[in-house]
Amino acid sequence: MLDPAVAGSRSLPDLVKTALTTGVRIFQLRMKTPHTGEFYDLAAQLCALVRAGGGTFLVNDRADVAQAVGADGVHLGQEDLPLADARAILGPDKLLGISTHTMNQALEADAGGADYTGFRPIFPTTTKAHPAPVVGIAGLREVRAKVRLPIVGIGGITSKNVKEVVAAGADCCAVISAVLSAPDPQAALTELIKAIR
Repeated sequence: MLDPAVAGSRSLPDLVKTALTTGVRIFQLRMKTPHTGEFYDLAAQLCALVRAGGGTFLVNDRADVAQAVGADGVHLGQEDLPLADARAILGPDKLLGISTHTMNQALEADAGGADYTGFRPIFPTTTKAHPAPVVGIAGLREVRAKVRLPIVGIGGITSKNVKEVVAAGADCCAVISAVLSAPDPQAALTELIKAIR
């Protein structure tokens, strides 16, 4: 996940290029306090870079910005647009994901037309100011047993625990701080990918 607030002075376009060369193929832009114009400009720039590198680009929260920049889809939070309304904006061919924190939310996402769910937080996280309660590996296993959707594990994931998250049923994992706050993002990505294999 790409978040300028976490990246600090690091260039997100440079981080995207690094991630693409390391093998990352799915990117999500997360900006929690942007002006629409600023969000649009960065999303358009990153979408073009990701597409040129053969990746998939998602926009966090904003279906309108995702549609405007030609992103591959949008990732919604529980307080964002309803799934059906986001689908109406994006059309049937774009990816539509939603963050879930409980079994009921995950089941609703499954029944409501989401293409995947980001189930979180698996572990304690410092990225969100007010995170939901930790669901843990046991919570992930329970959701995996009942939800047909692909599950993206999110929250506190590092190279030390990523294998456990995948073993518990996550189809893939999203990371922010483990890479964007690392002294060497490329080394952090390489370590994460190696830990999964």
